[in-house]
Amino acid sequence: MATTKAKKQPENTDNVEESALKELFVDELKDIYWAEKHLSKALVKLAKAATSDELRSALETHKEETDNQVTRLEQVFEMIEEKAAAKKCDAMAGLIEESEGIVEDTEDGTMTRDAGIISAAQKSEHYEIASYGTLRTLANTLGYSEAAQLLDETLAEEKKTDELLTQLAESIINVSAKSEKA
Repeated sequence: MATTKAKKQPENTDNVEESALKELFVDELKDIYWAEKHLSKALVKLAKAATSDELRSALETHKEETDNQVTRLEQVFEMIEEKAAAKKCDAMAGLIEESEGIVEDTEDGTMTRDAGIISAAQKSEHYEIASYGTLRTLANTLGYSEAAQLLDETLAEEKKTDELLTQLAESIINVSAKSEKA
């Protein structure tokens, strides 16, 4: 008679340290940690490619915020007693590649390029908003209230940047780009 070995379940299912949800949380932290570090470099390139001073300034400001967000993520790792480590974020890698393509495919010095840069930047912002919203919720569920506060702070910054990019597109960039010839 063959016997099968049952998978041992954790004795205390409330133990966060053995939780599959904590594993997911840490994995998602590693993902966004990679994303932020690489986005910081991409923002420098996008700011240099921007035509309007307003967009360049917004991208430079967000680069500084992104660097602070990396530091904040390192604090979150420390709070949950995990080593800060990055795991390649395929989504952000794709978004960065797309932004590089937009810069290559648009004419230097045009508002059309700026409209494309805003499009690319907002796609990244929306990814970050989704990621930080999820991470904040997971942190709260796992009882990491201080980490959740830090993640919420970043989430608010990402939303603010997204709103600023929308304002720039609607008030200046898109209107100017509309009259440019192909």
